[in-house]
Amino acid sequence: MANLSTALMIALSSSVLFFIGRIKISHLLLLATTGILLFGILFTVSKMTGFGRADTWEQRIKKFTSDDKNDVPFQVLHSKIAIAKGGITGKGAGNSTQRNFLPHPYSDFIFAIIIEEYGLIGGGVLIFLYLLFLWRSIVLFRRCPYAFGAFLAVGLSFTLVFQAFLNMGVNVNLLPVTGLTLPLVSMGGSSIWFTCLAIGIILSVSRFVEEEKLASSTDAKSFLENTNQDS
Repeated sequence: MANLSTALMIALSSSVLFFIGRIKISHLLLLATTGILLFGILFTVSKMTGFGRADTWEQRIKKFTSDDKNDVPFQVLHSKIAIAKGGITGKGAGNSTQRNFLPHPYSDFIFAIIIEEYGLIGGGVLIFLYLLFLWRSIVLFRRCPYAFGAFLAVGLSFTLVFQAFLNMGVNVNLLPVTGLTLPLVSMGGSSIWFTCLAIGIILSVSRFVEEEKLASSTDAKSFLENTNQDS
């Protein structure tokens, strides 16, 4: 498994969809137990054969849980420096200095650069926008008359928002270092393609819901007019 963080993110999003879809808790627990067992087998085989990235996963977890200040990953160290320099209001757009030292400041650790330049206020605004996007997707989910479109829209939105919070959690050292980008913000190739496709699908479902609502209101208006004419 080349990208464990993406696999776990998709698994978490799928679990939320199962829960929203009223799947039995016992089935969810069975699925989670099976996933943990399979992951344990995969990790053991990778450690024994040397094939895969089990050593990388183990090293990242050990560094994340270590109390040794000298064992802090290089990315996390400079990410903390960037956040500390940003303060409340930040140093201003384009005035970041840690972008010259922090690896991947344009993708994996761009949130730390945003805080350095725009401060905690800018970081808070970005978090609010992601939560607003999630809330609007949930509203769309509740208004969509068809299950497929509703679950498609809310599933993609959950995936994007989960990815965003995982990226921000890594930047502030709440989670081990991963390679996830920040949707709609990070520079990238395949990540931008997936994000654009996901948002396009969500907008398509939103347009369908609006057209259905307009058609329903038009039909109701025509029915009332015909009723009045008959009376």
